[in-house]
Amino acid sequence: MAIKDILTITDLNGDQTASKVAVEFARQAGAHATGLALAFEPIVPGFLAAPMPTDYLQVAKNQAIDAAKTSTEKFKGYAELAGISTETRVEEIVTGGSLESIMGHCRLSDMVVIGQDNPEAPEPMREMLIEGLLFESGVPTLIVPFISKGDFTPKKVVVAWDGSATAARAVHAALPILEMAEQVTIVIVNKGLPLEGEPGSDIATYLARHDLEINVDVINNPPIGVGDALLNYVSENAVDLLVMGGYGHSRMREYLVGGATRDILHSMTIPVLMAH
Repeated sequence: MAIKDILTITDLNGDQTASKVAVEFARQAGAHATGLALAFEPIVPGFLAAPMPTDYLQVAKNQAIDAAKTSTEKFKGYAELAGISTETRVEEIVTGGSLESIMGHCRLSDMVVIGQDNPEAPEPMREMLIEGLLFESGVPTLIVPFISKGDFTPKKVVVAWDGSATAARAVHAALPILEMAEQVTIVIVNKGLPLEGEPGSDIATYLARHDLEINVDVINNPPIGVGDALLNYVSENAVDLLVMGGYGHSRMREYLVGGATRDILHSMTIPVLMAH
């Protein structure tokens, strides 16, 4: 499936590197790009004995909307410079509240782009938003590291493969990007389990039918976790994009995301395309 509609959650702080990536991706793919800015309404603490002044709440709300509009203007500037089809939207949400209205925007797009949370310029609810996109949107999510310069040149792509349904969904979602790549490598992290046949031959055969040149690498018995093994591999091999399935648990658990997914999200140095 061609990617024709890309939505990005615009940053309220910093240089909007994720917006730059989304715009550049849309330019290369001939896609429409939407910039969605979030206006976070203040949450009123329930322990306050007296109600918050109405004027204060209105001023805070107006400031949030103004910040969101400023964010969309920056996105619009990037899009106009790239000469792509574009639009901007502002969605008001309560800080810490439901993400369903945001998911509604995302579900009618081919891909969502969002920036990794930057500890030096944090975005409201960013980790919660990323988790929501991965597990509730039904749309593949491209997460951009905060150290990114905003370019998108996926010449060397790694696909993390374990044969699971989530990994398969990520591969299907990534096909239009894999077709742009010069080199695609299937990486299997094997934590000591016996492997039958030639590892990765099935996914390599599938991708070869899409006229892709495929390499397969197996990382056997790494002394570190799966996520760290993948991070080391992409760093040592100058990889431009990592494609992987996103794993999660019940919301009743302490962590929503699985171990490897969590490690990647916290320590990523290149864009990561995830699907669940």
